[in-house]
Amino acid sequence: MDKSEMTSLLRQVASGELSPDEAALKLKMQPFQEIEEYAKVDFHRGIRQGVPEVIYGAGKTKEHILGIARAMRDNGQQTVLITRLTEEAAAYVGAELPLDYNPLAKTGVVGELPKPTGKGKIVVATGGTSDIAVAEEAAVTAEVLGNEVARLYDVGVSGIHRLLSNMDVIMSARVIVAVAGMEGALPSVIGGLADCPVIAVPTSVGYGASLGGVAALLSMLNSCASGVSVVNIDNGFGAGYMASMINHLE
Repeated sequence: MDKSEMTSLLRQVASGELSPDEAALKLKMQPFQEIEEYAKVDFHRGIRQGVPEVIYGAGKTKEHILGIARAMRDNGQQTVLITRLTEEAAAYVGAELPLDYNPLAKTGVVGELPKPTGKGKIVVATGGTSDIAVAEEAAVTAEVLGNEVARLYDVGVSGIHRLLSNMDVIMSARVIVAVAGMEGALPSVIGGLADCPVIAVPTSVGYGASLGGVAALLSMLNSCASGVSVVNIDNGFGAGYMASMINHLE
């Protein structure tokens, strides 16, 4: 149950369609559902946080992913996001539920994307083409959470004119997600140009001394540009989620 469903329930009580006891019973049944011994699906997360539960696919069997997604759909969740979803698991889930699979992002979306409800536009930018997988996870997450997303890929500092030729896109954003590996310089550059919050995402792209993204992470943490925050290495989901929260602020 999300906030709109909660509001609808309260209106039914106010209009007399439901008694307070009937509404209380619906709420008591909502908090979570235990599926055999492998999951406790949190149905009240949408009420508490404004966003329903998301399925993290890594480490879960395809049977477990399907069982959780089906429980969420049966409980009325219109759109279910699954991250870190393998092609094999996607095929298995897609045979039972309406799944849109993004092989680059390794995300699966069960159901239709909602109409954008964010206040502005989220721009997702990458330093290079090799960063697109993480960027797509951020972009799909933001779209599932009701945001208009503009993608600006391969505009890294090794050819900075590519970024500067897209200043209209940068300045149109309410939030920017900047994704980069190697030395992770892109968020600092964007942070010095943009008039909105910038969420930096270090990726594990790079040669040996990049240390699997640690070099980019440290560069971003030490950014001299104001208004830049940093999420974990390869955490496109976390960046997309945070960008959505900012974009839905009044």
